[in-house]
Order: sequence, then structure tokens, then C-alpha cells
Amino acid sequence: MKKFTLAFAAFVVAATSALAAQADVLTPAFGRTIDLAGVNGVAYYTVKKEGFHVVATLANPESQSVRFEAVLAPGQSVIVSSPNAYGEAPTKVEISRQNDDVHVERLPVTN
Repeated sequence: MKKFTLAFAAFVVAATSALAAQADVLTPAFGRTIDLAGVNGVAYYTVKKEGFHVVATLANPESQSVRFEAVLAPGQSVIVSSPNAYGEAPTKVEISRQNDDVHVERLPVTN
């Protein structure tokens, strides 16, 4: 299952453009790569009756993949993060819904 998930994530990444580090607007069902310092993956969303269903699938070569899901209403956001070395701030990506757009932005590292 891990190989299928990673292959699917690679397909989605190949089907989408690699986007810059600033806030990017997602298009429904088309993903964006996420790099969380050693944990990588893809995020996408679909439009549902109850809100925008956001899915992020992340993994590194040595671990099982992890999927994060959330339903966002306008003005809501979630942060996906990965710890770094002891004493270092985690690497974070914010996924937010602003009206009818979903934005993905890597947050600055702060301690």
C-alpha cells in the first residue's frame, strides 16, 4: 500500500506544476508538492457540500505514509508541520481557505 500511495503522490506531483515557496492557490483536484524538511508529499482539495475537503499525504523513504484530512469553511486554516533537530523550530506549511480559494504557504521558521 505504501508503494501505491507514493506512486499516486508522484503521479499527482507530475501532473501538477512545482510551485514557488510563497502562497500558492490550489485548483480543485490538482495537487501541490509539500516539502517539510525530509517529509515530502502532496496536498489537494475537492469541493464537498460541507466545505472544501483538503487532503495532504506525506512520507519519507524510511517511513509509512501519513494522510491528513480536514474540511475547511471560508476563513479556516490548518497547519501541517514536521519537527526538526532538537532546539530547532519545526518546518510548517499552512493550508487556508480564503473565500473560494485554497492557499498553501510555507511559514517562516521561528523559535
